[in-house]
Amino acid sequence: MNDKNPRPRAFRLDDHRVAVDDAPAPFAPMATIISQREPLAGEAPLDVVEREVEAAQRAGVAKRRRWSLATIAWVGFGGLVSLMVGLWIDSLIEALFARAASLGAIAVAFAILLVVGALGLLIREIVAVARQRRIAELHAALARARADDDRDAARALVARLAALYLQRPETARARAEVEEARRAVVDGRDLIDVAERALLLPIDRKVQAEIAAAARRVSMVTAVSPRAILDLLFVAAQVARLTRRVAELYGGRPGFFGFFALLRSIGAHLAITGGMAVGDSLLQQVVGHGVASRISARLGEGVLNGLLTARVGLSAMAVCRPAPFEIDKPPGVADVAPFLLRKSKPD
Repeated sequence: MNDKNPRPRAFRLDDHRVAVDDAPAPFAPMATIISQREPLAGEAPLDVVEREVEAAQRAGVAKRRRWSLATIAWVGFGGLVSLMVGLWIDSLIEALFARAASLGAIAVAFAILLVVGALGLLIREIVAVARQRRIAELHAALARARADDDRDAARALVARLAALYLQRPETARARAEVEEARRAVVDGRDLIDVAERALLLPIDRKVQAEIAAAARRVSMVTAVSPRAILDLLFVAAQVARLTRRVAELYGGRPGFFGFFALLRSIGAHLAITGGMAVGDSLLQQVVGHGVASRISARLGEGVLNGLLTARVGLSAMAVCRPAPFEIDKPPGVADVAPFLLRKSKPD
């Protein structure tokens, strides 16, 4: 018996029995596209948020188009210091050769090791900076491909995203899922969402746990530390450690110069988004609650330093993430460190 209303069936695009017709449709179907997530009250639209992230990334990894006077001065100073060190090494080797040929040979061997190590460090720094730049470019390209629903661009970009984590065995299942989606999913926007859900959401959870742990450590140590200088040093060390850890989790692995470039991006993101005042309304929460400061001034400082550490960690998360937040909203301080914003119970 023939059914006038056949039920829908699932099929695979790589099936030899399926023929894909690329000819244009005789008419343009009318459709209404609804965003997956509407902006919440007080939250910036997604395109504005992405422009802020991209501007911060460019501030950290973009090349300077012209040299400033300070740059010229530092280059000259560095050249003189390099010549001074080179002359000192040359005179040292000559003095050792004058004393004994064996000592001169040992000095030459050490000098070769120094040169090889310095070249290795330089190459590693160049690779780290280039990798960080590629992640920033991938972030912007994924945002554009998803907004345009570009299927071909999405397939290429998703493959680049999965390649970032080839050396991580724990991502093998997620990478296999993404590769399967590249063959089966037609819509570019859906493909990017599948890749984000499979690859980045588990990393997001690890990053949020790192931010929460750092904020907790900073708040506890600040509350019991006897000296303000110790607070400052500990907070700086925790921020540096957290920044490097977030970058490593997302595949950045910054070196020495790449780390400072990353700090510039984070500082730019904090400046663009207004630091503590945007999104989380932390200043109003701290002033409105005031619980910790009423109990102890040191406890209040600990809470404030913990909030600042969490905010820096969230900026590092936004800057280092190789893809924009699309299937879920970006986390806030209340999501990663709710213990810092807990209200006191009424008596």
